[in-house]
Amino acid sequence: MRKTVLLVEDEFLIAMDLKLLLEQRGWRVTGPAATVEEALGLLHDELLAVAVLDVTLRDGAVTRVAEALRAQNVPFVIASAHRNPERQGGEVLAGARNVGKPTEVQDLLAALEEATGSGGSIPSARKA
Repeated sequence: MRKTVLLVEDEFLIAMDLKLLLEQRGWRVTGPAATVEEALGLLHDELLAVAVLDVTLRDGAVTRVAEALRAQNVPFVIASAHRNPERQGGEVLAGARNVGKPTEVQDLLAALEEATGSGGSIPSARKA
């Protein structure tokens, strides 16, 4: 059974790259959503295992999406260049793993496995 991930990213090339990467590794990708409203609209389309969130979207911070995900008990991973995403997106983002931007493939995959509780043994490739 393939796991479904909601991809929320407003930079087109990054979104397409992440979508392809995830699909090649067996994930079913919902999105990408480039706006808060678009992401909120996708929340009920699929049974989500996890979400990958950029912090700042075209129509504002991803805060409302993160709150809706938390309300549905869907874990999320942040993919942002912001060192402290909660400063831009609010306390709802505090404690969520940030895989950075640009995103290292192994970091993202490890974070998704960790968030869904279906791995954990995948080492993350950290930058030295």
